[in-house]
Amino acid sequence: MLDKKIIKEKLEKERDILLDQIRDIGKLNPETNEWEAIPEELNSRESDQNDMADRFEDFEARSVMIKALESRLNDVLASLKGLNRESFGRCEVCKKDIEMDRMEVNPAAKTCKKHLNG
Repeated sequence: MLDKKIIKEKLEKERDILLDQIRDIGKLNPETNEWEAIPEELNSRESDQNDMADRFEDFEARSVMIKALESRLNDVLASLKGLNRESFGRCEVCKKDIEMDRMEVNPAAKTCKKHLNG
């Protein structure tokens, strides 16, 4: 049987970790309510083209990371919101219970193992 208290604790812990990770490389834009990457600080006042290229690459990498972290954060937040629904812990495809070992590893899982890649 699904222990929603344990699942909730895991989801809250993951939410906090994700928020810390996102805050390390980005900031929340209050106008769009989306996370945006922030560029790394320059170590010197003078930057050559290589420094600027490296900084741009770092910014791009941060942007990609923000999108991945934000996607996972949204999954976790949706799971926390839907935790008390009767359908929580059921596969969105076949409507059967999601396996306990899958829920323990990924408490925000939306599908059973059979429909994992579907």
